[in-house]
Amino acid sequence: MKKFSFELEKVLEFRNFEKQQAEGELAKALAVENEINNNLKIIAQQYAAVKASMKGSHDFQDIIAQSQYNNLLDYQKEELLKQLAEAKLVSEQKRDVLRECMKKTNALEKLREKKLAEWKDAADYEEAELLDEVGNKLK
Repeated sequence: MKKFSFELEKVLEFRNFEKQQAEGELAKALAVENEINNNLKIIAQQYAAVKASMKGSHDFQDIIAQSQYNNLLDYQKEELLKQLAEAKLVSEQKRDVLRECMKKTNALEKLREKKLAEWKDAADYEEAELLDEVGNKLK
């Protein structure tokens, strides 16, 4: 019997390539989200550090400087939150693309498995027929 070959093997390879590309794009989008979250944590730490350093201070200039710095941190935080919302949207879009690629790839892989099982059944049947034929000739 001839060797198993899947007619859509090239399509399956291409779909796997697309899936890998989508996985890479999602990883990049998630990395952007993580970076923004890390920056938000840094801002929270800076805010806490300034508050701790100013505790008990009665110097008017220090209080004004702290207030201005807190305003700057608030502005940076708001900007990062906007960026995070946009990054989450991008990540969700990339996740949808990956989900679609996986669906297409899985469908072809299932078809390939089904064809392989049919080929194996046919090969087993052909082998059994051949053995029966040889057995009948020996009788």
